[in-house]
Amino acid sequence: VARVADWEQVWSLKAESGWASAGDESGRALFPVWPHPDYAQACASGDWAGYPEAVEVYDFIRKWLPGLDKDGLWVAVFPTPAMQGVPLAPFTLRQAIEEELSAIE
Repeated sequence: VARVADWEQVWSLKAESGWASAGDESGRALFPVWPHPDYAQACASGDWAGYPEAVEVYDFIRKWLPGLDKDGLWVAVFPTPAMQGVPLAPFTLRQAIEEELSAIE
């Protein structure tokens, strides 16, 4: 979260068919995000074949996270190539990013 606030970008994976997504063991749909394109690229294979795409952090917290929440998706924060990441509710991630942004300003 600190890196996202510092760099003011969130990265995910996008392909011609759309944005990457996943599911966890409890059946939650997840939208994967990383703080840097290199981490996203490391996971760009198999079901997540695509290319890193940046989302400006203010668009992410004002538009994307409310949209993900409305669609019932959670966010997979910093998933690894083994598909392990931290699942967070969009509201929880929004609060964390906003707090970090406030600390920088």
